[in-house]
Amino acid sequence: MIRGVLAQCTVTDLDRAEEWYRQVFERPADAKPMPGLLEWHLGDAFGVQVWEEPDRAGRSCVVLKETDIDHTATRLTAVGIEHDGPQPGGGARILQLADPDGNRVVFAGV
Repeated sequence: MIRGVLAQCTVTDLDRAEEWYRQVFERPADAKPMPGLLEWHLGDAFGVQVWEEPDRAGRSCVVLKETDIDHTATRLTAVGIEHDGPQPGGGARILQLADPDGNRVVFAGV
């Protein structure tokens, strides 16, 4: 029985990625379970891992459901995270981001 999920983004520079994801998630990492790995626990059974693995960096994509996509877009703009604003996508609205390595972080909502 599956009880949770941790989506993962691979990066080249963990310190740079840590700052970017800290701004996106509005808090420091919840855990650093081993060297080269950061975790944000976004709910009881889900979260995002950021793993330093330069050979695979930039090829990840995570999709996160968001209750207020417009607020998220405004907040991210205020902290300097670039994006093109909410767009239609897949029957919802999406806000697509790219971390410093080009990994896609997509917020999906209404």
